[in-house]
Amino acid sequence: MASKTSITKTTKAAKPTQPYESVHGGIVDLLQSARVAAARSVNALMTASYWEIGRRIVEAEQGGSARAGYGEQLIQLLAVDLTAQFGRGFSRQNLQQMRQFYSLWPICQTPSGKLQIESKILQTVSAKSFSTQITQTLSAKSRIRQTVQA
Repeated sequence: MASKTSITKTTKAAKPTQPYESVHGGIVDLLQSARVAAARSVNALMTASYWEIGRRIVEAEQGGSARAGYGEQLIQLLAVDLTAQFGRGFSRQNLQQMRQFYSLWPICQTPSGKLQIESKILQTVSAKSFSTQITQTLSAKSRIRQTVQA
């Protein structure tokens, strides 16, 4: 029986050229920037989602009045059901923290949104001009006169 010998080739990679390094570096930068942006987007979306979950829990608990007993039952039932459907992250303690997050960090209306502005739409300066007559440019007027005189 002949024994099999493995032959390994050791090839040296060609030394990268300047254009390659430039392209490679640009791609690496692009991917790293995209990953950072994606992580920020996911973090922002998850934060907003957790705040909204907290809001919904508070509104369901209170329903116009404080009902602490119902709230604990609600959170426990949500914890079981959401964990079964989505996996980790929806324990009773996490849902209580989402409720607390909503309570401690209200989203307020911006100051510009609170301003009382007249209900009429304000006009721009050009729309408020006193002249309502449409006038021709000088070049158009001269062509009209030449046509009329001919």
